Amino acid sequence: MTAKPKTKMPIEERAKQFMPFAALRGLPDALAKKEKVLVSKIELSPEMEEELDRQMHLLAKGQMATVVYFQNGEYIKITGLVARIDETSRLLQIVNTKIRFEDIFATIIEQDYT
Repeated sequence: MTAKPKTKMPIEERAKQFMPFAALRGLPDALAKKEKVLVSKIELSPEMEEELDRQMHLLAKGQMATVVYFQNGEYIKITGLVARIDETSRLLQIVNTKIRFEDIFATIIEQDYT
């Protein structure tokens, strides 16, 4: 009696057997949220306030900008088009994100390479 040759399992199928098994869905995300380190808001020196004010006056609607701002115990960096600058309400809007002037730590006007 001769042995029948085995057919090889496709590579895609072999890889599936080594995929990690997530018994508790969402646990890694929940743990990552718990690991977030909250920080205090940094008080700007007069020189830093002056530089930030100068940068804010250079911003214009439709420009590409990067803004670092404080929100809920952390500093967030966002890059996008300036959608609105409202000096009365003291709000800067980058795409759909509204940022209060007093929460802004730094702004960088992105260069136009076109």
